[in-house]
Amino acid sequence: MQQAIHHFQIMSQPVTCKTFGHGQINYTFQIGTDSGKQYILQRINTHVFKKPVQLMENVIAVTEHIQKKVSDDSHSLRFVPALDGKYYYRDERRRFWRCYEFVGGFCLEAPESDADFYESALAFGRFQDQLSDFPAETLHATIPNFHNTPDRYRKLRIAMDEDACDRLQFVQKEIDFIMEREEEAGTIQRMLESGELPLRVTHNDTKLNNVLLDPKTRKALCVLDLDTVMPGSSLFDFGDSIRFGAATAPEDVQELSRMSLDLHLFDVYTKGFLDGCHSLTRKEIELLPLGAKTITLELAVRFLTDYLESDHYFKTQYPDHNLVRTRAQLKLVEDMESKWYRMQKIVKKYMEN
Repeated sequence: MQQAIHHFQIMSQPVTCKTFGHGQINYTFQIGTDSGKQYILQRINTHVFKKPVQLMENVIAVTEHIQKKVSDDSHSLRFVPALDGKYYYRDERRRFWRCYEFVGGFCLEAPESDADFYESALAFGRFQDQLSDFPAETLHATIPNFHNTPDRYRKLRIAMDEDACDRLQFVQKEIDFIMEREEEAGTIQRMLESGELPLRVTHNDTKLNNVLLDPKTRKALCVLDLDTVMPGSSLFDFGDSIRFGAATAPEDVQELSRMSLDLHLFDVYTKGFLDGCHSLTRKEIELLPLGAKTITLELAVRFLTDYLESDHYFKTQYPDHNLVRTRAQLKLVEDMESKWYRMQKIVKKYMEN
């Protein structure tokens, strides 16, 4: 780590180093220098991100595009080139490092007010807007078919056929629920492929803790953690924010009666997202509720697939953890369906403003 920082074009001498943040994938350190300027140094987890060069090509292309749209340096991540001019350094152990300027601010694990949730929506809406003229097709798909819902169904069918752990007998109710919605679940993917929906740059991890907030005003500064930036649909990012942020219970809640969609938070996020993004097509806006439902159902499919395949992808704390997660997501889908008209009414309200 101490050697790695010296391979980047920082403007002063590093004097302090400490671990930074609560990320569970990359290894992150805050570097202080004798000039007072601070940097973030990260070692990319190549077990998770197997093509770090492509990942960094995506990140640099997106951040440089955003930098042309903002006047304040704190409104975009600014990566520091290595001594050879590349935006990463590979050490003698073939580990990949990157460095970017530290922007003073803070992140929240959960909103402490409606204003916090609104700011996260505003930040991700602006992210979409700033990249609306970016050629999304030029980005690498660092995780191929990540939100290809029909492909997620295909993998579930394989897991059902193989039934590696003899668990299929316990999940017929969940399978029936999921399969009854397969046609609708593939709508967004089919519309992307036909051109009815535009291909856009998507963040793919639109949680509040990936938004940097100003410590004085609590206003959103910029979006962080761009490792999963890929081509996709704006509906994916909106949908994942709703699935995670507007649910009334954690995604692995066992008491299903606690799980529902908070329509007030859905309203708050929808307003913020559309306030930040003025480049969505009318069709994209109309389909925002479907984005929320599709992503929630897709995650249920992924949890159930992993359950049938012996829990090798998602970390689990007990044998039926993935099944519990599946049922919680399906309960959220069911609640969305019961509130469908009200979700559409909220979207229509902001569409007409």
